[in-house]
Amino acid sequence: MDLVTFGETLLRLSPPGQERLERATELEFRAAGAESNVAVNAGRLGADTAWLSKLPESPLGRKVTATLRAQGTEPDVAWSETGRQGTYYLEHAGDPRGTNVVYDRANAAVTTATPDELATGRIDAADYFYTSGITPALSETLAGTTAELLERANKAGTTTALDVNYRAKLWGPEEARDVLETLFPDVDVLVTAERDAKHVLAREGDAADIGRDLAAEFGFETVVVTRGADGALAVHNEEVYEQPAFEADTHDAIGTGDAFVGGFLARRVEGGDVPDALAWGAATAALKRTMPGDTALVTREEVEDVLAGDGAAINR
Repeated sequence: MDLVTFGETLLRLSPPGQERLERATELEFRAAGAESNVAVNAGRLGADTAWLSKLPESPLGRKVTATLRAQGTEPDVAWSETGRQGTYYLEHAGDPRGTNVVYDRANAAVTTATPDELATGRIDAADYFYTSGITPALSETLAGTTAELLERANKAGTTTALDVNYRAKLWGPEEARDVLETLFPDVDVLVTAERDAKHVLAREGDAADIGRDLAAEFGFETVVVTRGADGALAVHNEEVYEQPAFEADTHDAIGTGDAFVGGFLARRVEGGDVPDALAWGAATAALKRTMPGDTALVTREEVEDVLAGDGAAINR
């Protein structure tokens, strides 16, 4: 197994266009979650991936697994007779209103997930294990489970990756920093948006300074700092590698960061070096912005075309 991820997947409900929820008469229905997005994205690019979680034994829970399996990853979940399927509602809008997310995830089955319920043998056998800062924010139980899984992966020799992925609607920056820093000793690859590094991790300086500072303090093998339209950079073995963003016509920006991570990890598990992986991450992220939903349903050929600089055209 190349890559195993762990976390919550929600059902995303969104009205068409830029309609308000309060006036909507229909909703689009998709599965979405940072960790499953990464597993799907990497799986689409050739990695052998699995997503671990806990779901209610219900039509909604089965909707999640069926969707993820069809899109490119293997769900391996603990089924629960209690707890619910979390959802979120998404209103798309441009400036000045802006896109808004409304969570409805309280008492979700995943919030009670413990390591003994999960297929941890998959983590032991994987090349990479990935989770995000969203997961420990959901409950004290999940904070403990996340810590145990990272520690287990570390002891098994599995490379661990964590995306800070801060969500202000889940916890405050100080609480997030306190919890995340307890996880860092078992993390090999840290991914953080530059804004999160400054606001949550209390780092100063430019992206390169932030990457070097975090790598030196916590001993990360690699620190990736994403900068939106300004691209990304990585600090690896004390070297700094920069990657510009690829231009994209944005249809749906949700999931762009997960697409970047999925592309980056897919390339790393097949032996690509850090600069190569950054390029794959940036290309996958650009492609994601052109399509609806949270996942990047792309092909290797499409990523390679972006990297080669081939412009958009009608594919006849």
